[in-house]
Amino acid sequence: MYKTPKPIYRSPLRTWLGKRYFTMRRYLKWYGGKTKFAKQQSEELLPVKIFEHQSILLRQLKDVDMHLQHNKIQNLKIAASPLHNLIIQPGETFSFWYRVGRTSKAKGYLTGMMLQNGKVVEGIGGGLCQMGNLIFWMALHTPLTVVERWRHSYDVFPDSNRTLPFGSGATLSYNYIDLQFKNETEQPFQLQIWLSEKHLHGAFLVQNEIPHFYKIIEKNHLIQGEAWGGYTRHNQIVRQVFNKKNNTLLKEELITENHAVMMYQPFLTDATLDGRLLRIT
Repeated sequence: MYKTPKPIYRSPLRTWLGKRYFTMRRYLKWYGGKTKFAKQQSEELLPVKIFEHQSILLRQLKDVDMHLQHNKIQNLKIAASPLHNLIIQPGETFSFWYRVGRTSKAKGYLTGMMLQNGKVVEGIGGGLCQMGNLIFWMALHTPLTVVERWRHSYDVFPDSNRTLPFGSGATLSYNYIDLQFKNETEQPFQLQIWLSEKHLHGAFLVQNEIPHFYKIIEKNHLIQGEAWGGYTRHNQIVRQVFNKKNNTLLKEELITENHAVMMYQPFLTDATLDGRLLRIT
């Protein structure tokens, strides 16, 4: 059993000061550090597609106005521009915020949905976490090395129409809550991000075939009641690495453990969730 402390409330002033402090620290890392960030975009595509994924753009979420979902599409289109066809050379690091930059009205960003302390709020550029989720999920299906990923501290919405394991996404907040991965292989990778009428799409391309393929699974899923009165949700995200030639499982890697405060209550003590047994304690 996990012990999850009750969420700590921080005043608006402390939150504001904390954001400014961590934002400045990230600027120092960007411009004074030794990390070489990926910058080059190329319309010439690498020949081998190793993984692609898509996620639906419009979802009806409880107590969320649909105009925020429509605004999100505009925000995703703007953010996709500096990421589409980005080349990550050997030794380079991909950083979402280094490429996308600050979201602002001047750039055309609209008010979208954001999550703050487990609650839905409105903010300029809201909705980009969908892109972070997509890119992180794709990166897990490549030999790229994830060096920074932040999980959601709150489980805000029930699993209606969820297609990926709980906790397999990546939250974003400019610029210190980032998604970064490094190319420690010997060949370049190319990221593609684009939107169709109904979906956000992504793919990774490479110069040469890679000898492995990957499966992402969930283990030890648990929902439990806490002494302070709420419910929390926990699991582990594990990556299985297979040999392409004979489909042999080579190894399993623990990607992350997720521990989130639930913002809705589970009412069934013996139930299934998308085919998974829930153990509620």
